[in-house]
Amino acid sequence: MFDLIIIGASAAGCTAAVYAARRNLNFIIITKDIGGEVALSGDVDNWPGQIHTTGIQLAQDFHKHALSYQTNIKNGLAVTGITQEDNYHIVATADDNDKIENFTAKAVIIGSGIHPRTLGIPGEDTLRGKGVTYCTVCDGPLYKNKITATVGSGNSALESALMMAGIAKKVYVLSKFADTKETNGGFPKGENILIDKLKQLPNVEIIYSASAQKISGADFVTGLGYLNANGSAQEIVVDGVMVHIGMIPNTDFVSNITKNTVKEILVSQKCETNVPGIFAAGDVTNIPYKQISIAAGQGATAALAAIEYINRWEK
Repeated sequence: MFDLIIIGASAAGCTAAVYAARRNLNFIIITKDIGGEVALSGDVDNWPGQIHTTGIQLAQDFHKHALSYQTNIKNGLAVTGITQEDNYHIVATADDNDKIENFTAKAVIIGSGIHPRTLGIPGEDTLRGKGVTYCTVCDGPLYKNKITATVGSGNSALESALMMAGIAKKVYVLSKFADTKETNGGFPKGENILIDKLKQLPNVEIIYSASAQKISGADFVTGLGYLNANGSAQEIVVDGVMVHIGMIPNTDFVSNITKNTVKEILVSQKCETNVPGIFAAGDVTNIPYKQISIAAGQGATAALAAIEYINRWEK
């Protein structure tokens, strides 16, 4: 039996691991992959202490830091459930071959992160990986000198379009908002420095009040259909569609822990859930502002709270 099980190996999970290791806890990290959404980020210019880095590099740094303490990382395992037996927590997992393995601990920290939200329109599923992508950093370089469209109105969409402006010959951006002062120029939650940069680029065309309706193409993407502000159907010729319309928390494996209407785990100031001994940290929680630095801070908080719980734990 372990003192602690950490679910997830991104900013929150790796930070929690560093704190757990420094307290000499007997713990493991269970994760489906290393880095999570951090590894899929582009340029990162707001990580304290580093003027510039990338998501991939930062995820690698997190991993190396955790491993420097000889952390036991069970990579490639999906958590399928968490149950309680007496004062223990049993974490059920399965690998890609559906091999089941259970792990038991006094405390658990859930740092399982989030995954991209889909548009849910015709052509999206069939053309996924054939021009439809949710990771511009991963697939953007494939569209050199081609035409792409980014769908979304947040920072991830802005970053996607800025990246593609340096790769593609033409970049469309579809925002569902109008270009008004009230909507922050069509990007209500976007950072103004990113919005200003995007609007100054000559090969970027922003389509406001646009609702994506279908993605066209046989073997590969050839077009993107949308409704304009007047409700008229329009279509643009594109080679790739980058979807950045938000994220969904990875909490389907959680059944006995309180979540809000968007499936985020509700936590206290100490990252406690409603189940004693189970903590949650990072983007998977209801804490606002999904930022790498905030997730890391929550990872530290969750670890310290878990240590406090373990110190008082009785069989």
